[in-house]
Amino acid sequence: MGDWDTWIGREERLSDRIDAGLVTRWLATLDRDAPADGSVPQGLHWCLGLPDAPTARLGPDGHPRRDDSPDSFMPPVPLPRRMWASSKVEFLAPLHIGEAVTRTSRILSITEKSGGSGQLVFVDVGHETAGASGVAVRETQSIVYRGAAAPEAPLSPPAPGAGSFDPSAWHAHRTLTPTEPLLFRYSALTFNSHRIHYDLPYATDEERYRGLVVHGPLTATLLLDLARRGLGDNALAGFAFRGLSPAICGEALHLVLRGQGADIELAAFAADGRQIMAGSAQSAAS
Repeated sequence: MGDWDTWIGREERLSDRIDAGLVTRWLATLDRDAPADGSVPQGLHWCLGLPDAPTARLGPDGHPRRDDSPDSFMPPVPLPRRMWASSKVEFLAPLHIGEAVTRTSRILSITEKSGGSGQLVFVDVGHETAGASGVAVRETQSIVYRGAAAPEAPLSPPAPGAGSFDPSAWHAHRTLTPTEPLLFRYSALTFNSHRIHYDLPYATDEERYRGLVVHGPLTATLLLDLARRGLGDNALAGFAFRGLSPAICGEALHLVLRGQGADIELAAFAADGRQIMAGSAQSAAS
């Protein structure tokens, strides 16, 4: 499909500062209190060092346009649909309000695959978020590009089935229904203008989703918050997640956790038992 060898190793470095207003808005979005020690909640690094392409440089889907210019960090993959497929995160040290941070991103690999849904291109990106004491968060993010949805393609995911989610095998369980205001606030916090999260006609007609799509990192953030409720603030040394199926705005989301120490399992399910996300984590105390 393309030769993107020149993109491997390409870097982008962005600077930011963790101001109190950002943290306050993050906490308000999640309906939670601030950590007592003044540290920043785990997951807030997804709001730091964000790409700030001018509006005129956004593509039809709301993401920054990709081309073969030196200004384009992501490779010009000629597939229009983009998803955040997975991430593996290491929490090395807490960040704090007022701290200046630098986010360094690097293209690690670009892989073409063919699947049941057609041609796919996976782009793995390494991110390091560094504060005053060095690297605080290290992440490997996998982004997948897919072809355009056919106009007659069935909406995804399928309509809820007759089943129901059974939380009895899990140690912790929280049910939350993502709303339009929640999606809007998370898009604002992460400067994410992907139209599947706020433009219903685009989400259904162009990308053939059954409704507005809940951000993958928002679901991951809610799983981090579930771990925080049981283990305390900044209690994780590592966290990984993989998206399995879209979560749809207005539909109940079951967030669950089990295990302890170095073997914590997290997941998100729809009300009918369809699995939306799989995750794992390790406690810093293990």
